Amino acid sequence: MLGYVIRRTLWAVVLCFALSVITFVLFYVVPTNSFRLRGVGVTDLGHWTQLNGSVVHQYVQWLSHVAHGSLGRSFVSRREVADTIGDAVPVTLSLTIGGALLWLLIALPLGVYSAMRPRSAIDRGASVLVFVGLSVHPLWLALVLSYVLGFRAGVLPQGGYCDFFNPSTDCGGAAQWASHLILPWITVALVFSALYTRMIRASVTELMHEDYVRQARAKGLSEWQAVRAHVLPSALTPVVTMLALDIGRLILPTALFVEPAFGLPGLGRIFYQSVLRSDLPMIVGIIVVMSVAAVVANLVADLATALIDPRLAAA
Repeated sequence: MLGYVIRRTLWAVVLCFALSVITFVLFYVVPTNSFRLRGVGVTDLGHWTQLNGSVVHQYVQWLSHVAHGSLGRSFVSRREVADTIGDAVPVTLSLTIGGALLWLLIALPLGVYSAMRPRSAIDRGASVLVFVGLSVHPLWLALVLSYVLGFRAGVLPQGGYCDFFNPSTDCGGAAQWASHLILPWITVALVFSALYTRMIRASVTELMHEDYVRQARAKGLSEWQAVRAHVLPSALTPVVTMLALDIGRLILPTALFVEPAFGLPGLGRIFYQSVLRSDLPMIVGIIVVMSVAAVVANLVADLATALIDPRLAAA
């Protein structure tokens, strides 16, 4: 097991290094020093980023800055990119983790029950959820929920964000923090619970026809006891892997649509605004952070899967 952890960790380090090379080439080598960024008055990219010398020397300088937590200054706000990202990360993590917990609470019982009771009313309802969730766009769903539940019904805030730890005089604390995130959480959950419901249903259905499950039921276990003891541990292995990967890979793409719709000051909204303003340091900083998050999530997924099924570590 220790050897497996070391191998996967080393591979994650190599992958981070490769991603840093690709990012540097795409954003600092390809544009050249004459690259003009519209609307921000920057004409000499090398002077602004304080990178000079050969390409290799510039990469080493840039990598050293990143390793020390310096991602440069924004072309627009002149603020440190790391400080801006540091303020936005808790918002995006709140959206992603809360949405992930909610979609698991929806998908796990729906998927298991649908597999145990095929063609039942719940199974048919789950099929409709899967169809809608896989077809609808998160931005459209966010706008509909904001209009129906926020504007028309008035039961939840339409948008905005309240800080959990540092409440202001009129907005903050656990209750208001959660109330402003309920609609974003529902949006994320409805989109992803469809995929997870289908995956869990397929895994449980396949495993319920295995010989060892039939043997367990022949020994006197009820259907639910057999599923809980013999089916769920194996069925949840791909779910854990996919969950860790999705949290890492899909934080930015999901937040890019959901956060602007609800006015959440997270990474997705900042990235969207930075692209419109051609704020290169901010774009690169967010991409670096999200790339590292994806690699770390991949590593966590591998280690979690090995803990659930030690045979994978021995392979």
